[in-house]
Amino acid sequence: MSGSWATRVLAVMIKEVKQLTRDRLTYAMMLGLPVIQLLLFGYAINSQPRHLPTAVLVQEDSVFARSILGALDHSAYFDLVAQARSPAELDEMIRQGRAQFAVTIPADFTRRVARGDQAQILVEADATDPSATSGALAALASLPVQALAHDLRGALGPRGQGPAPFEVVVHGRYNPEAITAYNIVPGLLGVILSMTLVMMTSLSLTRETERGTMESLLATPVEPLEVMAGKLAPYVVIGLVQTVIILTLARFLFDVPMQGGWFGLSLGVGLFIVGSLALGFAISTAARSQLQAMQMTMFYILPSILLSGFMFPFRGMPLWAQWIGQAIPVTHFLRVVRGALLKGQGVGDMWRELAALLAFVCVVTAVAMARYRRTLD
Repeated sequence: MSGSWATRVLAVMIKEVKQLTRDRLTYAMMLGLPVIQLLLFGYAINSQPRHLPTAVLVQEDSVFARSILGALDHSAYFDLVAQARSPAELDEMIRQGRAQFAVTIPADFTRRVARGDQAQILVEADATDPSATSGALAALASLPVQALAHDLRGALGPRGQGPAPFEVVVHGRYNPEAITAYNIVPGLLGVILSMTLVMMTSLSLTRETERGTMESLLATPVEPLEVMAGKLAPYVVIGLVQTVIILTLARFLFDVPMQGGWFGLSLGVGLFIVGSLALGFAISTAARSQLQAMQMTMFYILPSILLSGFMFPFRGMPLWAQWIGQAIPVTHFLRVVRGALLKGQGVGDMWRELAALLAFVCVVTAVAMARYRRTLD
Protein backbone atom coordinates (compact mmCIF):
# COMPACT_ATOMS: atom_id res chain seq x y z
CA MET A 1 0.00 0.00 0.00
CA SER A 2 2.78 2.39 0.95
CA GLY A 3 4.64 1.47 -2.23
CA SER A 4 1.67 2.30 -4.39
CA TRP A 5 1.29 5.63 -2.53
CA ALA A 6 4.92 6.52 -3.21
CA THR A 7 4.51 5.53 -6.84
CA ARG A 8 1.50 7.79 -7.28
CA VAL A 9 3.28 10.73 -5.63
CA LEU A 10 6.33 10.13 -7.80
CA ALA A 11 4.18 10.03 -10.94
CA VAL A 12 2.52 13.33 -10.05
CA MET A 13 5.92 14.86 -9.27
CA ILE A 14 7.35 13.73 -12.64
CA LYS A 15 4.31 15.12 -14.41
CA GLU A 16 4.72 18.49 -12.64
CA VAL A 17 8.43 18.66 -13.51
CA LYS A 18 7.65 18.01 -17.17
CA GLN A 19 4.92 20.64 -17.11
CA LEU A 20 7.32 23.13 -15.55
CA THR A 21 10.02 22.50 -18.14
CA ARG A 22 7.47 23.05 -20.92
CA ASP A 23 6.62 26.46 -19.54
CA ARG A 24 10.05 27.90 -20.27
CA LEU A 25 9.19 31.45 -19.24
CA THR A 26 8.11 30.44 -15.74
CA TYR A 27 11.14 28.17 -15.46
CA ALA A 28 13.46 30.99 -16.54
CA MET A 29 11.83 33.42 -14.12
CA MET A 30 12.21 31.05 -11.17
CA LEU A 31 15.90 30.53 -11.88
CA GLY A 32 16.84 33.80 -13.53
CA LEU A 33 15.10 36.37 -11.34
CA PRO A 34 17.06 35.56 -8.15
CA VAL A 35 20.32 35.65 -10.12
CA ILE A 36 19.41 39.01 -11.67
CA GLN A 37 18.50 40.45 -8.28
CA LEU A 38 21.73 39.17 -6.73
CA LEU A 39 23.86 40.66 -9.50
CA LEU A 40 22.05 43.99 -9.50
CA PHE A 41 22.06 44.51 -5.75
CA GLY A 42 25.55 43.09 -5.32
CA TYR A 43 27.37 44.84 -8.16
CA ALA A 44 25.26 47.60 -9.67
CA ILE A 45 23.64 49.32 -6.68
CA ASN A 46 25.76 51.91 -4.90
CA SER A 47 24.28 54.61 -2.68
CA GLN A 48 27.61 56.47 -2.43
CA PRO A 49 28.64 57.27 -6.01
CA ARG A 50 32.22 58.26 -6.78
CA HIS A 51 34.05 59.75 -9.76
CA LEU A 52 31.30 62.29 -10.36
CA PRO A 53 31.79 64.58 -13.39
CA THR A 54 33.03 67.99 -12.29
CA ALA A 55 33.43 71.16 -14.35
CA VAL A 56 35.74 73.98 -13.23
CA LEU A 57 36.06 77.69 -13.87
CA VAL A 58 39.55 78.89 -12.97
CA GLN A 59 39.77 82.67 -13.04
CA GLU A 60 43.44 82.77 -12.11
CA ASP A 61 46.35 80.60 -13.25
CA SER A 62 48.30 80.05 -10.04
CA VAL A 63 50.05 77.35 -8.06
CA PHE A 64 47.31 77.39 -5.44
CA ALA A 65 44.58 76.94 -8.06
CA ARG A 66 46.41 74.00 -9.64
CA SER A 67 46.90 72.40 -6.22
CA ILE A 68 43.19 72.60 -5.48
CA LEU A 69 42.30 71.08 -8.84
CA GLY A 70 44.87 68.35 -8.28
CA ALA A 71 43.40 67.55 -4.86
CA LEU A 72 39.91 67.33 -6.34
CA ASP A 73 41.08 65.17 -9.24
CA HIS A 74 42.89 62.77 -6.94
CA SER A 75 39.81 62.44 -4.78
CA ALA A 76 37.67 59.37 -5.27
CA TYR A 77 34.58 61.55 -5.61
CA PHE A 78 35.44 64.10 -8.32
CA ASP A 79 36.48 63.65 -11.95
CA LEU A 80 37.43 66.88 -13.73
CA VAL A 81 35.75 66.52 -17.12
CA ALA A 82 35.56 70.08 -18.46
CA GLN A 83 36.93 73.58 -17.95
CA ALA A 84 34.48 76.40 -18.57
CA ARG A 85 35.46 79.75 -20.04
CA SER A 86 32.74 81.79 -18.35
CA PRO A 87 30.21 81.55 -15.51
CA ALA A 88 27.41 81.21 -18.09
CA GLU A 89 29.08 78.19 -19.70
CA LEU A 90 29.64 76.62 -16.28
CA ASP A 91 25.99 77.18 -15.40
CA GLU A 92 24.92 75.58 -18.69
CA MET A 93 26.99 72.46 -17.99
CA ILE A 94 25.39 71.81 -14.63
CA ARG A 95 21.89 72.72 -15.84
CA GLN A 96 22.07 70.26 -18.73
CA GLY A 97 23.38 67.52 -16.45
CA ARG A 98 26.80 67.24 -18.10
CA ALA A 99 28.44 67.99 -14.74
CA GLN A 100 27.36 66.98 -11.24
CA PHE A 101 29.57 69.65 -9.66
CA ALA A 102 30.82 73.06 -10.77
CA VAL A 103 33.91 74.54 -9.05
CA THR A 104 34.81 78.21 -9.34
CA ILE A 105 38.20 79.54 -8.20
CA PRO A 106 38.02 83.38 -8.16
CA ALA A 107 40.63 85.72 -9.64
CA ASP A 108 41.83 87.03 -6.26
CA PHE A 109 42.14 83.64 -4.60
CA THR A 110 45.96 83.57 -4.21
CA ARG A 111 46.11 87.14 -2.90
CA ARG A 112 43.43 86.43 -0.30
CA VAL A 113 45.16 83.25 0.87
CA ALA A 114 48.48 85.05 1.20
CA ARG A 115 46.89 87.84 3.23
CA GLY A 116 44.66 85.56 5.29
CA ASP A 117 41.70 87.51 3.97
CA GLN A 118 38.85 84.94 4.01
CA ALA A 119 39.67 83.25 0.70
CA GLN A 120 36.83 81.20 -0.76
CA ILE A 121 36.08 78.84 -3.61
CA LEU A 122 32.55 78.08 -4.81
CA VAL A 123 31.32 74.53 -5.32
CA GLU A 124 27.89 74.22 -6.93
CA ALA A 125 26.22 70.82 -6.80
CA ASP A 126 23.36 69.44 -8.84
CA ALA A 127 21.27 68.51 -5.82
CA THR A 128 18.24 67.15 -7.66
CA ASP A 129 19.24 63.77 -6.21
CA PRO A 130 20.55 64.45 -2.67
CA SER A 131 21.89 60.92 -2.21
CA ALA A 132 24.14 61.29 -5.27
CA THR A 133 26.03 64.26 -3.85
CA SER A 134 26.04 63.72 -0.08
CA GLY A 135 29.25 61.67 0.03
CA ALA A 136 31.17 64.05 -2.22
CA LEU A 137 30.02 67.09 -0.26
CA ALA A 138 31.15 65.47 2.98
CA ALA A 139 34.58 64.85 1.43
CA LEU A 140 34.96 68.58 0.73
CA ALA A 141 35.34 69.23 4.47
CA SER A 142 38.99 68.13 4.37
CA LEU A 143 39.87 70.04 1.17
CA PRO A 144 40.89 73.39 2.80
CA VAL A 145 43.33 71.64 5.12
CA GLN A 146 44.92 69.21 2.67
CA ALA A 147 44.90 70.94 -0.72
CA LEU A 148 47.54 73.61 0.05
CA ALA A 149 49.55 71.67 2.65
CA HIS A 150 52.64 71.50 0.36
CA ASP A 151 52.35 75.10 -0.88
CA LEU A 152 52.10 77.01 2.39
CA ARG A 153 55.78 76.93 3.31
CA GLY A 154 58.43 79.48 4.08
CA ALA A 155 56.95 82.94 4.50
CA LEU A 156 53.46 81.49 3.99
CA GLY A 157 53.97 78.79 6.60
CA PRO A 158 51.91 80.54 9.28
CA ARG A 159 48.88 80.47 6.96
CA GLY A 160 48.88 76.69 7.08
CA GLN A 161 49.19 76.41 10.85
CA GLY A 162 46.20 78.42 12.00
CA PRO A 163 42.65 78.25 10.70
CA ALA A 164 41.94 76.75 7.30
CA PRO A 165 43.59 78.89 4.59
CA PHE A 166 40.35 79.08 2.58
CA GLU A 167 36.69 78.21 2.79
CA VAL A 168 34.62 76.01 0.51
CA VAL A 169 31.23 77.58 -0.11
CA VAL A 170 28.74 74.91 -1.18
CA HIS A 171 25.65 75.86 -3.13
CA GLY A 172 23.09 73.13 -3.81
CA ARG A 173 21.34 73.85 -7.10
CA TYR A 174 17.69 72.99 -7.85
CA ASN A 175 17.14 71.36 -4.45
CA PRO A 176 19.18 73.34 -1.91
CA GLU A 177 17.34 71.87 1.10
CA ALA A 178 18.04 68.30 -0.10
CA ILE A 179 14.38 67.31 0.06
CA THR A 180 14.13 63.71 -1.10
CA ALA A 181 10.53 64.11 -2.32
CA TYR A 182 11.69 66.57 -4.99
CA ASN A 183 13.63 63.71 -6.58
CA ILE A 184 11.42 60.71 -5.80
CA VAL A 185 7.97 62.09 -6.59
CA PRO A 186 8.74 63.21 -10.18
CA GLY A 187 10.49 59.90 -10.73
CA LEU A 188 7.36 58.05 -9.64
CA LEU A 189 5.66 59.29 -12.79
CA GLY A 190 7.86 57.07 -14.95
CA VAL A 191 7.58 54.05 -12.68
CA ILE A 192 3.79 54.28 -12.30
CA LEU A 193 3.22 54.74 -16.03
CA SER A 194 5.47 51.76 -16.76
CA MET A 195 3.82 49.47 -14.25
CA THR A 196 0.26 50.35 -15.21
CA LEU A 197 0.43 50.87 -18.97
CA VAL A 198 2.78 48.03 -19.93
CA MET A 199 1.14 45.50 -17.64
CA MET A 200 -2.43 46.65 -18.28
CA THR A 201 -2.00 46.55 -22.05
CA SER A 202 -0.25 43.17 -22.15
CA LEU A 203 -2.81 41.58 -19.82
CA SER A 204 -5.78 43.07 -21.67
CA LEU A 205 -4.68 41.85 -25.09
CA THR A 206 -3.56 38.44 -23.80
CA ARG A 207 -6.95 38.04 -22.11
CA GLU A 208 -8.63 38.44 -25.50
CA THR A 209 -6.41 35.71 -26.93
CA GLU A 210 -7.31 33.37 -24.07
CA ARG A 211 -11.02 34.01 -24.50
CA GLY A 212 -10.88 33.53 -28.27
CA THR A 213 -12.18 37.02 -29.13
CA MET A 214 -8.89 37.87 -30.81
CA GLU A 215 -9.60 35.27 -33.49
CA SER A 216 -12.65 37.24 -34.60
CA LEU A 217 -10.53 40.37 -34.87
CA LEU A 218 -7.85 38.53 -36.85
CA ALA A 219 -10.51 37.44 -39.34
CA THR A 220 -11.43 41.05 -40.17
CA PRO A 221 -9.67 43.07 -42.90
CA VAL A 222 -8.28 45.52 -40.31
CA GLU A 223 -4.58 46.26 -40.77
CA PRO A 224 -2.17 45.50 -37.89
CA LEU A 225 -1.33 49.16 -37.33
CA GLU A 226 -5.03 50.00 -37.25
CA VAL A 227 -5.64 47.28 -34.68
CA MET A 228 -2.77 48.57 -32.58
CA ALA A 229 -3.97 52.18 -32.78
CA GLY A 230 -7.55 51.27 -31.90
CA LYS A 231 -6.53 49.03 -29.02
CA LEU A 232 -4.07 51.47 -27.48
CA ALA A 233 -5.94 54.77 -27.94
CA PRO A 234 -8.05 54.42 -24.74
CA TYR A 235 -4.94 53.64 -22.73
CA VAL A 236 -3.25 56.78 -24.04
CA VAL A 237 -6.05 58.78 -22.44
CA ILE A 238 -5.63 56.79 -19.21
CA GLY A 239 -1.90 57.53 -19.22
CA LEU A 240 -2.52 61.26 -19.71
CA VAL A 241 -5.04 61.30 -16.86
CA GLN A 242 -2.53 59.51 -14.61
CA THR A 243 0.11 62.08 -15.52
CA VAL A 244 -2.14 65.01 -14.64
CA ILE A 245 -3.12 63.41 -11.32
CA ILE A 246 0.48 62.64 -10.33
CA LEU A 247 1.77 66.11 -11.24
CA THR A 248 -1.13 67.79 -9.43
CA LEU A 249 -0.55 65.79 -6.26
CA ALA A 250 3.20 66.37 -6.53
CA ARG A 251 2.62 70.11 -6.54
CA PHE A 252 -0.04 70.43 -3.85
CA LEU A 253 0.90 67.60 -1.49
CA PHE A 254 4.70 67.59 -1.75
CA ASP A 255 5.39 71.15 -2.97
CA VAL A 256 7.55 69.86 -5.81
CA PRO A 257 8.85 72.93 -7.67
CA MET A 258 7.74 73.23 -11.26
CA GLN A 259 10.19 75.47 -13.07
CA GLY A 260 8.70 75.09 -16.53
CA GLY A 261 9.86 73.15 -19.56
CA TRP A 262 6.26 72.14 -20.24
CA PHE A 263 6.64 71.63 -23.98
CA GLY A 264 9.57 69.26 -23.61
CA LEU A 265 7.80 67.49 -20.74
CA SER A 266 4.66 67.07 -22.86
CA LEU A 267 6.70 65.55 -25.70
CA GLY A 268 8.44 63.21 -23.28
CA VAL A 269 5.16 62.11 -21.66
CA GLY A 270 3.55 61.46 -25.05
CA LEU A 271 6.48 59.43 -26.36
CA PHE A 272 6.81 57.45 -23.15
CA ILE A 273 3.11 56.60 -22.99
CA VAL A 274 3.02 55.45 -26.61
CA GLY A 275 6.24 53.48 -26.18
CA SER A 276 5.02 51.78 -23.00
CA LEU A 277 1.75 50.79 -24.66
CA ALA A 278 3.56 49.49 -27.74
CA LEU A 279 5.80 47.42 -25.46
CA GLY A 280 2.72 45.98 -23.76
CA PHE A 281 1.31 45.15 -27.20
CA ALA A 282 4.57 43.42 -28.17
CA ILE A 283 4.55 41.40 -24.95
CA SER A 284 0.97 40.28 -25.63
CA THR A 285 2.02 38.89 -29.02
CA ALA A 286 4.64 36.69 -27.33
CA ALA A 287 2.76 35.65 -24.18
CA ARG A 288 0.49 32.60 -24.31
CA SER A 289 -1.36 33.47 -21.11
CA GLN A 290 -1.95 36.35 -18.73
CA LEU A 291 0.50 34.78 -16.28
CA GLN A 292 3.23 34.80 -18.89
CA ALA A 293 2.38 38.40 -19.80
CA MET A 294 2.77 39.43 -16.16
CA GLN A 295 6.05 37.53 -15.85
CA MET A 296 7.48 39.17 -18.97
CA THR A 297 6.38 42.56 -17.68
CA MET A 298 8.26 41.98 -14.42
CA PHE A 299 11.47 41.35 -16.37
CA TYR A 300 11.04 44.88 -17.72
CA ILE A 301 9.83 46.58 -14.52
CA LEU A 302 12.61 45.32 -12.22
CA PRO A 303 15.58 46.78 -14.16
CA SER A 304 13.52 49.91 -14.82
CA ILE A 305 13.24 50.56 -11.09
CA LEU A 306 16.79 49.58 -10.13
CA LEU A 307 18.91 50.80 -13.06
CA SER A 308 17.12 53.96 -14.19
CA GLY A 309 18.25 56.25 -11.38
CA PHE A 310 14.86 56.16 -9.68
CA MET A 311 15.85 54.43 -6.43
CA PHE A 312 19.65 54.64 -6.58
CA PRO A 313 22.04 57.24 -8.07
CA PHE A 314 22.64 56.46 -11.73
CA ARG A 315 26.26 57.66 -11.66
CA GLY A 316 26.97 55.38 -8.71
CA MET A 317 26.57 52.27 -10.84
CA PRO A 318 29.49 50.59 -12.62
CA LEU A 319 29.93 51.34 -16.31
CA TRP A 320 28.34 48.10 -17.53
CA ALA A 321 25.23 48.79 -15.44
CA GLN A 322 25.06 52.35 -16.79
CA TRP A 323 25.13 50.97 -20.34
CA ILE A 324 22.19 48.72 -19.50
CA GLY A 325 20.43 51.64 -17.84
CA GLN A 326 20.89 53.76 -20.96
CA ALA A 327 18.95 51.14 -22.92
CA ILE A 328 15.98 51.42 -20.54
CA PRO A 329 13.44 54.07 -21.61
CA VAL A 330 12.52 54.90 -18.00
CA THR A 331 16.05 56.28 -17.53
CA HIS A 332 15.58 58.89 -20.23
CA PHE A 333 12.03 59.70 -19.18
CA LEU A 334 13.11 60.37 -15.59
CA ARG A 335 15.72 62.82 -16.87
CA VAL A 336 13.07 64.59 -18.93
CA VAL A 337 10.66 64.88 -15.98
CA ARG A 338 13.24 65.96 -13.43
CA GLY A 339 14.96 68.27 -15.87
CA ALA A 340 11.70 70.02 -16.76
CA LEU A 341 10.25 70.30 -13.26
CA LEU A 342 13.38 71.01 -11.23
CA LYS A 343 15.64 72.77 -13.75
CA GLY A 344 13.20 74.27 -16.25
CA GLN A 345 14.96 72.56 -19.14
CA GLY A 346 13.63 73.13 -22.64
CA VAL A 347 13.59 70.88 -25.68
CA GLY A 348 17.10 72.04 -26.61
CA ASP A 349 18.42 70.79 -23.26
CA MET A 350 16.71 67.41 -23.35
CA TRP A 351 16.83 66.56 -27.05
CA ARG A 352 19.07 63.54 -26.44
CA GLU A 353 16.57 62.02 -24.03
CA LEU A 354 13.65 62.79 -26.35
CA ALA A 355 15.52 61.20 -29.26
CA ALA A 356 16.12 58.07 -27.15
CA LEU A 357 12.40 57.86 -26.32
CA LEU A 358 11.50 58.32 -30.00
CA ALA A 359 13.89 55.50 -30.94
CA PHE A 360 12.26 53.32 -28.28
CA VAL A 361 8.81 53.97 -29.74
CA CYS A 362 9.95 53.15 -33.28
CA VAL A 363 11.78 49.93 -32.34
CA VAL A 364 9.04 48.55 -30.09
CA THR A 365 6.30 49.43 -32.59
CA ALA A 366 8.21 47.68 -35.38
CA VAL A 367 8.66 44.57 -33.24
CA ALA A 368 4.98 44.54 -32.27
CA MET A 369 3.87 44.90 -35.89
CA ALA A 370 6.23 42.17 -37.09
CA ARG A 371 5.01 39.70 -34.46
CA TYR A 372 1.37 40.63 -35.05
CA ARG A 373 1.72 39.99 -38.78
CA ARG A 374 3.14 36.55 -38.03
CA THR A 375 0.14 35.90 -35.82
CA LEU A 376 -2.14 36.90 -38.71
CA ASP A 377 -0.37 34.46 -41.01
